[in-house]
Amino acid sequence: MPVSVFDLFKVGIGPSSSHTVGPMRISLAFVRALITQRLLEATASIEVHLYGSLALTGRGHATDRAVVLGLMGFEPDTLDAKQADLAQSQLAQTNNLLLAGQHAISFSSVTQIVFHRDKTLPEHPNGMRLVARDSSGNSTLDKTSFSVGGGFVVTAEQMASPAMEDSLTWPYPYKSARELMDMCSASGQTIAAVALANEEAMRTHADVIAGLDKLHLTMRACMNRGLTTEGVLPGGLDVRRRAQSMHSALLARVPGQGPLRELDWVNAFAVAVNEENAAGGQVVTAPTNGAAGVVPAVMRYHSQFCGGVNPEAHRTFLLTAAAVGSLYKENASISGAEVGCQGEVGVAASMAAAGLAAVLGGSVEQIENAAEIAMEHHLGMTCDPVGGLVQIPCIERNAMGAVKAINAAHLALAGDGRHVISLDRVIETMRQTGADMSHKYKETSLGGLAVSIVAC
Repeated sequence: MPVSVFDLFKVGIGPSSSHTVGPMRISLAFVRALITQRLLEATASIEVHLYGSLALTGRGHATDRAVVLGLMGFEPDTLDAKQADLAQSQLAQTNNLLLAGQHAISFSSVTQIVFHRDKTLPEHPNGMRLVARDSSGNSTLDKTSFSVGGGFVVTAEQMASPAMEDSLTWPYPYKSARELMDMCSASGQTIAAVALANEEAMRTHADVIAGLDKLHLTMRACMNRGLTTEGVLPGGLDVRRRAQSMHSALLARVPGQGPLRELDWVNAFAVAVNEENAAGGQVVTAPTNGAAGVVPAVMRYHSQFCGGVNPEAHRTFLLTAAAVGSLYKENASISGAEVGCQGEVGVAASMAAAGLAAVLGGSVEQIENAAEIAMEHHLGMTCDPVGGLVQIPCIERNAMGAVKAINAAHLALAGDGRHVISLDRVIETMRQTGADMSHKYKETSLGGLAVSIVAC
């Protein structure tokens, strides 16, 4: 079934949707369950257990910080950074944590968040278990959940039970690119129009438009912060921000100067977003935090060099991109811990290529071709962040993904939409490639570039 544009594109905080946003949502849901079940006042302690990729790269992805903020009652999409920092500082000084901002318990992140680096739960690489205990040490609530990519979370019970039929009546209930294209052909609708009709089955037209515009403005604000901020990214690798100097150099350049002028701007756009993400700033999952720079960079490429600032264009772009992203979410994965970075930057490039082809006037067939080309040339991409940080190679990888997306769209528009490998086939190939990939290359920092730097 289709996935909503507002599920694929979610406002959150960096540096990771699966390792920061997801765990925050899981711990927030846990403390809300304590309230619902009238267990909050009886809670004396909380244990947090992280497994698999969450344990192996959680420190670099600020998973422990995210878990604590969720327990305090903070939400990713409305988080106030200053309030969050103050709450963290008070916890460090007092070892007293206010669950949901209401009930104080003794809590130490050092001892009560356990990183099980040698254990992965069978259901998914990003496993997380929370246990609440009363003053006698008895367990009152014990929940295991999984952060499955892009900020999406599921409980162990949901994993174990067969997928339930969607109770919503979708105007266009597609499961594959082929079905989506056939529906467009039969109805005479564009992919964006089909996606819009599905959104309007859940909310009013005005709410959909307002939501799309908010996503675009949030992406743009994130990019603008990155383009104007200097400094060194946190985490210990001493990675210097580059987007500001790149942007300044471009502003100083004589108009038209340089053979790759547009791509230099795209590089700056993408790097700006992912430097903000690496710094823990507010970003939009697109479809993940690690790949958050691709879609906004390509959207800004279109507005700056192709079509001008046009609200209808960015709405069409986001709706088309979401329709394609939905296919990956439902038929493969958007989790780097599950299928490698082909499922993050690769999917983002595929989504962006489709969106760009759409706003450049491409047919349904050309849009599908653009999405296919972009993923075809990301197949097998590993997720091997150095130091468990979403910095090297992640920031530059977004710039490369954006450039590939633009080229994929232009290649598709140079043809008539007819091609040999379908988008459905490339999605299945990506899924199979991810299944075959060694766990060393799936967001564990146990292989690839992650082990290329010798610790001294």
